Order: sequence, then structure tokens, then C-alpha cells
Amino acid sequence: MRFMILMIPSVYQKPTDPNFMPPADMVEQMMKYNEELAKAGVLLALDGLHPPEKGSRISFAGGAPTVKDGPFTDATGVLGGYWMIRVKSKTEAVEWAKRIPALEGDLIEVRQVQEMSDFPTEIQDLIPVDLQKLGETQADGARSDE
Repeated sequence: MRFMILMIPSVYQKPTDPNFMPPADMVEQMMKYNEELAKAGVLLALDGLHPPEKGSRISFAGGAPTVKDGPFTDATGVLGGYWMIRVKSKTEAVEWAKRIPALEGDLIEVRQVQEMSDFPTEIQDLIPVDLQKLGETQADGARSDE
């Protein structure tokens, strides 16, 4: 099973410097955590994201997209980064998430990734074969001990 672990940092709950970088000791702790994931063979991907001040949001109303560049006044729940892991259960994913070196007020969300096999056959039949193969390749990933 693949799970995405999402980091929602408290620092993004208020406007930040668009060039914000976490303190060096925090980066060091995060790199140690990332190494543990890699050594355990569960890490598939990870990335940190620039502050929301450097982002854009596209909303859809009346059939037309509207683009708004950051900063955003309603910055609650803004992602700061993610990890994609492959583990045997949600319980295992949550255990990994509990080990993240988060700061006071940070929020971590664990979400299972939908696989093609999760969809009913009639929906799978609507998905072009090349996209099904892409999903299967991602699902096969680094480990096959499910």
C-alpha cells in the first residue's frame, strides 16, 4: 500500500517571508528521518515546498479558471511538503508519521493513495491503457512485499 504523508507546518498559518527557510537544525533532523525511511526501504518520494507566498491558486467558478498569486489570506492547511511511502498497513504509515521531527502546532496528515485496483471494473475500463500502466508502475514501486 502506498501512503502520502503530508506536512502542514504551523509557520504557514500566517504570512511568511517568501524566502523563508527552516533552521539548519530542523533540516538536519528531517534529513535523519528521511534516511531512516530510505534505510527501511519504504521511501518512494519526498519533497519540500516553497512558502505559499511563492505559489498560485486556481479556482473555478462559472466554468472559468481564476488565478490568484500568493500570499493568501486564508492560509490554513497549507502544505509544506510530503513523503510517499510504501508500507503494509495504515497503522505502519501512522507509526512512521509519528516519528517526523515536527514543531509545536504542525499538523501531519496520512492518506492512502488510490490504486487502479481500488476502482470498480467499469471505471477501470474507462481509463486509457497507458494511464493504467503508469499507475501500475507507480504502484509496483520499490517494494513488493504487500
